[in-house]
Amino acid sequence: GLDLVSGEIVCSDLTKDDVGDPTALPDLLDQVDGPVDLFLADGAYDGDPTSDLLTARFGPMIEVTTPPPKNAILSPNVARKPTARDCHIADIAINGRMAWQKATGYNQRSRGETLMGRWKAVIGPKLKARNF
Repeated sequence: GLDLVSGEIVCSDLTKDDVGDPTALPDLLDQVDGPVDLFLADGAYDGDPTSDLLTARFGPMIEVTTPPPKNAILSPNVARKPTARDCHIADIAINGRMAWQKATGYNQRSRGETLMGRWKAVIGPKLKARNF
């Protein structure tokens, strides 16, 4: 996890290939000391479990920006109480994915990917150990 303003790595974890990103998220969030107001992540984090966890940890004002899949459907309560995800789905349907990325700031995620790419260049293409 990165602070996009400072470039500081605020949380990290080394997992085996069989551990998915959302599964590792609670342990990563335990490492974060300060407040979080924006969570940008890839589509692997899309869904209620991630949103609920982030809201529980950082409060209802946290902005969760993850791209919904192309076949995403609106929630059953969209007419009465649309979720942020519902708004993302509708915005993508109306304006397209690229416009949604620009409007939500999701394109900033590429800065995070660049920062991680730099770190991986420092540690090399593989970590080697006798056991996990």
